[in-house]
Amino acid sequence: MAGGGCGLSPLGPAPPMWYHRDLSRAAAEELLARAGRDGSFLVRDSESVNGAYALCVLFQKHVHTYRVLPDDEGFLAVQTSQGVQPKRFKTLPELVSLYLQPSQGLVTTLLYPVDREETVLSDDRDYSDGEDEKPPLPPRSASTSTPPGPDTPTESTPAANGLSTISHEYLKGSYALDLEAVKQGACSLPHLNKTLVASCKRLNGEVDKVLTGLEILSKVFDQQSAFMVSKMIQQSVNQGGDQELENLVTKLAILKDLLSSIEKKALKALQDMSLTSPCSPPLHSMRHSKAIPVQAFEVKLDVYLAELTKIGKSQKYTLSVDVEGGRLVVMKKVKDNQEDWITYTHDKIRQLIKSQRVQNKLGIVLEKEKDKSQRKDFIFASAKKREAFCQLLQLMKNKHSNQDEPDMISIFIGTFNMGSVPSPKSVASWVLCRGLGKTLDEMTVAIPHDLYVFGSQENSVCDREWVESLRAMLKDQTELDYKPIAVQTLWNIKIAVLVKPEHENRISHVGMSSVKTGIANTLGNKGAVGVSFMFNGTSFGFVNCHLTSGNEKIARRNQNYLDILRLLSLGDKQLSSFDISLRFTHLFWLGDLNYRLDMDIQEILNYINRKEFDPLLKVDQLNLEKDKNKVFFRFVEEEISFPPTYRYERGSRDTYVWQKQKATGMRTNVPSWCDRILWKSYPETHIVCNSYGCTDDVVTSDHSPVFATFEVGVTSQFVSKKGLPKSSEQAYIEFESIEAIVKTASRTKFFIEFYSTCLEEFKKSYENDTQSSDNINFLRVGWSNKQLTTLKPLLSEIEYLQDQHLLLTVKSLDGYESYGECVLALKSMIGSTAQQFETCLSHRGEETGKIRGSMRVRVPSERMGTRERLYEWISVDKDETGAPKGKSTMGPRAGHETSVVRKQLGELGKVSEEGERSNKDETAARPKQEAANSDSSISKNSYNNPAYYILEGVPNQSAAAISAELLPSPTSANPQAAKAPHPTASARTKPPCPSSGPPPQRRPMTGLSVRTISEEGSPEDDSAAAAQAGSVGATVGSTLNRPPPDFPPPPLPKAALEPGSEPPMTKPRTLHPDLAEVRIPSAPAAPPVLGEVFRRGGAGGGALDDQSCSVLQMAKTLSESEFSGPPPPRAPSAPPLRGQPLGLGLDACRTFPPRNPITESIAEDMPEEALWGSSSSSLSVGESSVGEWLQRLGLERYEQGLLHNGWDDLEFLSDITEEDLEEAGVMDPAHKLILLESLRQQQQK
Repeated sequence: MAGGGCGLSPLGPAPPMWYHRDLSRAAAEELLARAGRDGSFLVRDSESVNGAYALCVLFQKHVHTYRVLPDDEGFLAVQTSQGVQPKRFKTLPELVSLYLQPSQGLVTTLLYPVDREETVLSDDRDYSDGEDEKPPLPPRSASTSTPPGPDTPTESTPAANGLSTISHEYLKGSYALDLEAVKQGACSLPHLNKTLVASCKRLNGEVDKVLTGLEILSKVFDQQSAFMVSKMIQQSVNQGGDQELENLVTKLAILKDLLSSIEKKALKALQDMSLTSPCSPPLHSMRHSKAIPVQAFEVKLDVYLAELTKIGKSQKYTLSVDVEGGRLVVMKKVKDNQEDWITYTHDKIRQLIKSQRVQNKLGIVLEKEKDKSQRKDFIFASAKKREAFCQLLQLMKNKHSNQDEPDMISIFIGTFNMGSVPSPKSVASWVLCRGLGKTLDEMTVAIPHDLYVFGSQENSVCDREWVESLRAMLKDQTELDYKPIAVQTLWNIKIAVLVKPEHENRISHVGMSSVKTGIANTLGNKGAVGVSFMFNGTSFGFVNCHLTSGNEKIARRNQNYLDILRLLSLGDKQLSSFDISLRFTHLFWLGDLNYRLDMDIQEILNYINRKEFDPLLKVDQLNLEKDKNKVFFRFVEEEISFPPTYRYERGSRDTYVWQKQKATGMRTNVPSWCDRILWKSYPETHIVCNSYGCTDDVVTSDHSPVFATFEVGVTSQFVSKKGLPKSSEQAYIEFESIEAIVKTASRTKFFIEFYSTCLEEFKKSYENDTQSSDNINFLRVGWSNKQLTTLKPLLSEIEYLQDQHLLLTVKSLDGYESYGECVLALKSMIGSTAQQFETCLSHRGEETGKIRGSMRVRVPSERMGTRERLYEWISVDKDETGAPKGKSTMGPRAGHETSVVRKQLGELGKVSEEGERSNKDETAARPKQEAANSDSSISKNSYNNPAYYILEGVPNQSAAAISAELLPSPTSANPQAAKAPHPTASARTKPPCPSSGPPPQRRPMTGLSVRTISEEGSPEDDSAAAAQAGSVGATVGSTLNRPPPDFPPPPLPKAALEPGSEPPMTKPRTLHPDLAEVRIPSAPAAPPVLGEVFRRGGAGGGALDDQSCSVLQMAKTLSESEFSGPPPPRAPSAPPLRGQPLGLGLDACRTFPPRNPITESIAEDMPEEALWGSSSSSLSVGESSVGEWLQRLGLERYEQGLLHNGWDDLEFLSDITEEDLEEAGVMDPAHKLILLESLRQQQQK
């Protein structure tokens, strides 16, 4: 806080009641709205300037904010327009007392102070948990960071301003003396020289230390520089007077030359030595981990493929993986115990394709000859064995890669509440992920991870002893000497990060911080510790916390989380406008979160005994609060498949201790999942959780240790092979328009700030040029192309840009405070045509609005070269949803922050998360298992932000209030979609996963469903609503989502309620013109139009059923009238490049007629149903062309080749042979089998 004049506090003797210290902007607006009277006011701390304040005034239902800034002398003044003399005050009460008088320049006189709510300081003791009367004291060790390192942030001290003080003294005093001397003809400035010498005094000493340290190296490798270095060191001893500054400049020049040349000279010297001396053994520090033994997997060849190809009776194979040798041996048992095997080197293994429907099935694409490959599908003993095989092959690929830097690393994360007792003798099961839940296979548990992150609570062991015990344990298991890069402690809450020795030099920008949330937020018995760093070009953050205990203290835990999110000082300081959930490529949050289960104890125990965890997870407080977007907004957690980790009887894992006699009575402690690990990652990044569970043999505490392992894609520090781009080779980030809705009662103007590591500095837009509001608490603002600046990345290579992200923050012009932040991935935006994006805005952990727009990243053709990442080598075969084989770019990830719009005429305008693209030449590695997300009966009410109902100017309203006559005609929207066949019964009862635009939605890899975003929808629509808009032929879910009671729906316009009237319209928008203009990739099927979808739902009658659609979809329906009119002409686009999204084109929408949705789910992956007895995969009566037949089989790519060779009539196709198919371009054996089998079935009919 800024200090007032004469040493007075700016708040006066005591803080007045209208002063709210760290109240957020959104909370201040809510308090004023609750007051409801013009002239209501309060003062809070400014969110944009430390030591400043914000005076918030309510007038005509709008909140006006004035910044109160301190000057150099500590006086306070309301920020005024340029040229207006501000009125200065010593304290805030004096300032407010002036504006209590009329006509003082504010929008209204300050009349009614809004007092802060006085909260009784309740301690953090929870008698039910048996916590001590007094929190335990912190350990004796005063160490909070080991090692400190040059990048460790330290507390700011008055000495930090010493240099500016010296400069001020010269300008105020000595400057005049030098000026007088110059007037008298002096040729030097002695006082300035003295000032510079004083300013550089510390620098002089540091340079001397560096030169002294390098003197020996210079004598060994660079004798020429050694003489000058020794001379300068000698002069430093005797220097003084006027030559001191000159000597410093000389020393800096010598140091620069030495540092720039010594490495080359040392390299040359060592090379000369290597030619004359025998090879020396490697240093002990470079010793690798113990060799990974050859692992063998017993598998069976896919039974259907075996029968079709008549490979014989034996289908048993053995796959042997030699990681060290870089070989895969495929061995088949034949007659008389003989064996036949083929060996493939690592470079001959082209791709692994995981079946998503059959969890233990894996396709392996092997190179047989040059430019020829073969795919074999194997069935493993279990899904865990398949994952172990994939991990070993990936490790082999990485080990023998010719890349200097890794594309992917593995991370172990563990959290353990130690219960204030000494460490157990062994926690090997914790480190090896052995125990309950999702665990690693025994073949891979011993493979060392690249990073180990250990979080502990109630840890009474001193820092050094704890870290050394962890290192010793890792050395026993891996034979590697892991290096601690950061250790941070707050009382008994600790976090330690250890890294493989080979990665130590890849770690930089290490930061550490802690936040107290204990009693009155002053004690550290509860709180959080955090560590952040860069791994090459990827930023990581880790937070370990211990939140308030007690079954009923949900709100306190939520506030703990928000305080930690706001106050933990980690990451790039230039990103201070963003909370820590947006500062890192990957943020992991672990610890004893203390959220409990809201269920009767006996019911909980019964479910645990039956190992039925789903009913318990539905009443888990963390899941409930997360679903309400109150905490961990857009964080992800892997599916929990292990029993509650708290509260066990110490010494055993057989009994939960759920009762404890206290002085206040008997207290109940229900078993709960207190110990959790969550994460949040930037969009379109690679992260897979391979394990999530708890140990069952560590019994010293009443908590069980929890572990998780992750496979994470990382980027290297990119070095352009072509140097800095010329003007003709410069890439550009261009915005066509941006529109945002923000939760605020203010009516000020806004601008956008853009941050990215690919930009030299942050950039600002001009103020918004459109502004409107249909709701007093929300504001829609827009920026046209003229208001948005073009951004120039530092490098123009596509390989560099596709890994970059852009952070946006929407700020007000009156207080320069953020009203919402978000992150966008550039990967989906690369192309010659503009792409649309849409995502949520959040601020201080809370959802504050929504933003969408249109942008493109133009990359010059000379900079288009890219390469395949290691994590793209494994793909997922979407058997049940008919996703195309081959490769596609990065798929979505749950917990993402952005989405790319892929609209089709007549569609609800669902948004694909992360802009998922599909291309037959590229496939992303997105292995993910998911439990019950496809079940549409489980519906979540996520429409808790009324802003989504006014995005098109349509108020929200109950679905029952809108009649079917208001819905658009199916034929008027999309004639092709109107012809779409009705879904089958199976599709009607259980719709497929939500589709993200034309490519089928890839299943997430994080244990939660990937949630699509509608035009006015919440980002977490229920599965039924998402399936209705995005899935092929899916019906509307049976559960109706309505806004919660917090936001009562305003009435619709009278015109909307009159039968036969036109829906309300707003003026045409330039951001999203006619939907036909938007180009999308070729869709697997045309979705039904709005009217048709609504009329299918519920009872299926002609009138709209009350339960057939959600409020969100009704609002969207009414707003579809804005998209009428013919589509404007489109510019031709270049063919898509590798790694570049497909161009969006209307032609792509209309290439093929609609297909049966069930057929689509079968045909794309040569599944068994398509080959055996599925009528949908053979020729049907309705098929009139070869093209339609191929589309039903999902093999339309061969249509041109067949037609070119004369196979243009379905009647003649029955005579086609394998040779004919090969001549027509069908080289894949599996595809030939599908085509021939389909024809054979047709002949039998």
